[in-house]
Amino acid sequence: MKEFKPFKEGKVREIYDIDDALVMVATDRISAFDVILKNKVVGKGKVLTQMSRFWFDLTKDILPNHMKSVDTKDMPEFFQQPQFDGNSMLCQKLNMIPIECIVRGYITGSGWESYKKDGTVCGIRLPEGLKECDKLPEPIYTPSTKAEIGDHDENISYEQSISVLEKAYPGHGEEYAAKIRDCTIALYKKCADYALSKGIIIADTKFEFGLDENGNVVLGDEMLTPDSSRFWPLEGYEAGHSQPSFDKQFVRDWLKANPDSNYDLPQEIIDKTIAKYKEAYKLLTGKDL
Repeated sequence: MKEFKPFKEGKVREIYDIDDALVMVATDRISAFDVILKNKVVGKGKVLTQMSRFWFDLTKDILPNHMKSVDTKDMPEFFQQPQFDGNSMLCQKLNMIPIECIVRGYITGSGWESYKKDGTVCGIRLPEGLKECDKLPEPIYTPSTKAEIGDHDENISYEQSISVLEKAYPGHGEEYAAKIRDCTIALYKKCADYALSKGIIIADTKFEFGLDENGNVVLGDEMLTPDSSRFWPLEGYEAGHSQPSFDKQFVRDWLKANPDSNYDLPQEIIDKTIAKYKEAYKLLTGKDL
């Protein structure tokens, strides 16, 4: 059996090159505030992969994505081991675009902090009188640069995103910037409407895109997982304060309340986190994991 080693490791994902494609494995690692925590959240990688699979299938009418298969039988023999079952995705190779495409449908987190200071989020002026966790009149697109592990992503304006992409792809900066912005908003709107019908508010999320060999924009990475999004229960939603969540906010809140934790979570928080992830998966897909 040929062994494979990941050529790239992110905070959560490991990516393997199998010549004509990639295998992306979502581990059970969890990160918060750009730091990988000391604990593993068992089963989390499977939730991330299967949830991405669900959304990729739902949105392929808007834009093609990089998913080929989540069945390890379609992958080299090395991946037909128990540790890869359910958490691995066979993917098309893409030249990844160096922008994180963030879309916000509700005002919360760093966006709320910024709005309280000067009425803007990432330089975008918003209506006066918004309360914490209010729904925005229209979703807003707030791109950021993609940082290395341990560094923080930096919010940039849409105009700055054109400059970044013009430098990376001379002659195509404006074209690619507009395309990924428009796809980000369209993907968010379709999925947020769907989620709402299942009792989940998607407050915000991020997408990543790449280019195929013909220069076409393709959706890559993960999609609308509890790692990359804020999911709130629709039941009991009320603007004016923070919301209970199905995502990493649970972990972030505990870390903020326990600044001396050294990024080491108690088992109770780990158990509650995976339970929330699985609950969100079941609400959205109608299936148990």
